[in-house]
Amino acid sequence: MNRSYIKAISYYLPKQALTNEDLAREFSDPNVEKNAGKVGIDVRYIAAEDETAGDMAEQAARNLFQEYNIAPETIDFLILCTQSPDYFLPATACVLQHRLGIPSNAGAIDFNQGCSGYLYGLALAKGLIAANVAKNILLLTAETYSKHIHQQDKANRILFGDAASATLISNEGFAAIGEFSLGTDGAGENDLIVRTGGFRHKNALNDFTIDKNGTVISSDHLFLNGSEIFSFTQEKVPLLVKDTLLQNGLEQEQIDLFVFHQSNRFMLDFLRKKIKIDEEKFYYCLSRFGNTVSSTIPIALKEAMTDKSIKVNNKILLASYGVGYSWAGVVLNF
Repeated sequence: MNRSYIKAISYYLPKQALTNEDLAREFSDPNVEKNAGKVGIDVRYIAAEDETAGDMAEQAARNLFQEYNIAPETIDFLILCTQSPDYFLPATACVLQHRLGIPSNAGAIDFNQGCSGYLYGLALAKGLIAANVAKNILLLTAETYSKHIHQQDKANRILFGDAASATLISNEGFAAIGEFSLGTDGAGENDLIVRTGGFRHKNALNDFTIDKNGTVISSDHLFLNGSEIFSFTQEKVPLLVKDTLLQNGLEQEQIDLFVFHQSNRFMLDFLRKKIKIDEEKFYYCLSRFGNTVSSTIPIALKEAMTDKSIKVNNKILLASYGVGYSWAGVVLNF
């Protein structure tokens, strides 16, 4: 069977940096910085009003092409993970094929996945290479969650940032993609959701309220049930790590670095301690980016490669989890 590797990885951030101080001034609330400290985020980046996920994905791809001297003509499949598509139709991946100068005989698809999306994209790319359908797959992730969040929703504006990433998966490269563990539980659909805009509720419901805890509740904007999401992750993620190790025939001690979805610092610290992972083997970088949904893991991988946290011959376990519910794990062999 054809093996698959990560051959190149890059990312893009919007120009506008939004600091904790900016949010504290906007809300006239000194507790903003305290709350941001709990989730471990100092700054996040926000897409411009006229900047779409497609625009950011294009920039991430162009960064990748320039950084690694990759010719767009060599790409034979494009996969875009986003929950913020430019249009209902056509697929944003089709638009990007044309804008990036990728040959017209390349495949191109969007898929709708959130925080686990990067790993699902790797799994799809690995399958395409194994089946000899494609040899050079451009995996893009891009989200503009800031456009889903109500301006008065302090908690989610602290947590989320916008970003895009680009990864080239090929039959050669610097990180072999190992075996996956995947999971889904749609019973969690209501715990992280934007209810309107699709065809179940096409029109805005304009039902904005703020509950006694200060939580913004609006069918027309992002809703995140923090306590239920936390319960889901503390139950599923330890099992996900265990099964990912099993699928790859490894013991936990053989992993050199754990790179989890950069959800928030409190949750990451809880999971690290529950799974009994040494802090020096656990990668954090969300303080400089926020929770960028499907782009957190590729950004973390790029940062860990740049700061030498990842070395040649390292085994890296990736774990992601979130909206759906959905979760995924894999081991990369550098």
